Amino acid sequence: MADGIGSSPDSEGQHNNFYTAQGASAGAASGDGGLKEQDRLLPIANVGRIMKHILPPNAKISKEAKETMQECVSEFISFVTGEASDKCHKEKRKTVNGDDICWALSTLGFDDYVEPMRRYLQKYREMEGDRAASGSHNSRANSVDARDEVRGEQQRYQSSGAGQLMFNAVERNNASTSRRL
Repeated sequence: MADGIGSSPDSEGQHNNFYTAQGASAGAASGDGGLKEQDRLLPIANVGRIMKHILPPNAKISKEAKETMQECVSEFISFVTGEASDKCHKEKRKTVNGDDICWALSTLGFDDYVEPMRRYLQKYREMEGDRAASGSHNSRANSVDARDEVRGEQQRYQSSGAGQLMFNAVERNNASTSRRL
């Protein structure tokens, strides 16, 4: 099953992005700008690596499980990004930033992700400011420090019990408004 990304004008003539289950490869073959499946999904090796990181060392992951997770995380990213993009479009901005992603997560009912994302975003911005101030000669050391800080944040998040997430289903219509089901 392959989903395609599309765009349709709403009643005000603005275009809203949406997903269809029509098949992206057919769109790409016809030359209308559709995405190939490999272009819309996260690399399966990266997905598998993330899954292995959280599981016990002796755990095995089937190909089917990796492919299923690949579809899910890719859809999740597209869903959140689409909501953030709609917000930017309404505000006549062309760039989606981290604050827009946090807003979208909150709007879509993923409130448990918002605060960790804001903390990560703040640390990222601080490190980018430090990197710009110190020049690029320490960029490798800064990236190692950044990874260590992110790992520490992930461990604190998981040990706090917040790793057990509860999801609220949200229905999304063409006007990019949502309501809880």
